[in-house]
Amino acid sequence: MIILKQEMREILEHNILRFWINRMQDHEHGGFYGRIDNNNVLHADADKGAILNARILWTFSAAYRVLHKPLYLEMATRAMRYFVDHFIDPDYGGVYWSVDCTGQPKETKKQTYAIGFAIYGLSEYARATGDKEAMEAAVMLYHCIEEHAFDHEHNGYIEAMTRDWQPIGDMRLSEHDANYPKSQNTHLHIIEPYTNLLRTVRAVSCDSTTRIESSLRNIINLFTDHILNPETCHLDLFFDMEWKRGSGRLESYGHDIECSWLMHEAALVLNDKEVLRKVEPIVKMVAAASEKGLNADGSMIHEANLDTGYIDDDLHWWVQAEAVVGFINIYQHFHDESAFKKAICCWQYIKDNLIDYTNGEWYWSRHRDGSLNTVDDKAGFWKCPYHNGRACLEIIEREI
Repeated sequence: MIILKQEMREILEHNILRFWINRMQDHEHGGFYGRIDNNNVLHADADKGAILNARILWTFSAAYRVLHKPLYLEMATRAMRYFVDHFIDPDYGGVYWSVDCTGQPKETKKQTYAIGFAIYGLSEYARATGDKEAMEAAVMLYHCIEEHAFDHEHNGYIEAMTRDWQPIGDMRLSEHDANYPKSQNTHLHIIEPYTNLLRTVRAVSCDSTTRIESSLRNIINLFTDHILNPETCHLDLFFDMEWKRGSGRLESYGHDIECSWLMHEAALVLNDKEVLRKVEPIVKMVAAASEKGLNADGSMIHEANLDTGYIDDDLHWWVQAEAVVGFINIYQHFHDESAFKKAICCWQYIKDNLIDYTNGEWYWSRHRDGSLNTVDDKAGFWKCPYHNGRACLEIIEREI
């Protein structure tokens, strides 16, 4: 275990964080650049996404909190300042989906997923530093979600709205998603920031603490009662307003294993024994269901459509990172030695196939035949130091 932690720290500091420090700082317009392609070419004119910038903020804030290096605080503060100044909508609240390379609003829709990541990053910065401005911004954004995105009739959170919180026709998170008003993915990335926000507000005098606890308890129940498919133990992906499952029989193995540990973390932080008793058997079931996507070499495929028979068997960087944490979580809390072996096998696959030791960071994916994905970005709107950086930080920080 000591060797694993040492390897994780080495990769985190010298492969992941160094890349973002050396290659991605925008010294002309502030913050961080929007894109480096898979050929390691910088696109300085690329738009800057809220998700990318919130994840950079979370990563360097968490790295500073865990490792206490001033350079990581400098990067976290740079990210926090840029995000607050450029992404938070001063007129309607919430955050813009994107800004242009100079920091001017570009796509102004309000995607609940992106607001969730803003809360995640800002609350981590406040957790690491005690910064009042970041804390207040995180709480403000929490109230924006609860006021505008929460479905008071049927429960759960609506995917997206216009800038001024009106209904919007295209709610999709990306072009790869189905156009439904509720999704597993958005709810997964609300449970994550709400957990972190609760951790942080409990350490200070905050009037919203009780309400945040209630929201977190509710979203845990949404996973156990609506998003979990009791017949398959996988998480269904898309839903209508009344929680009817839509878009066919889809299985996302990376989201399954990621949810298993994030849902468990939420219950542990909530510290409600009744909720934990309900959640822990489901945590084990969902983690076990994700193993349908495991390959013999320890890697995990992305997803499958059981209706069409299509299998996306690309081996994505984020799926492998979440698999390592998810199986380590099963080992740590349920003493499952086989889960530890799965985590180690997946980490070995990552080391052998996904880490770019020459240029820094991780490749987006490898194809099933072992060839490298040469199309998708090294850094960009969806390619951030978050899944892989967080996996390293989780292993470093856990008492295992």
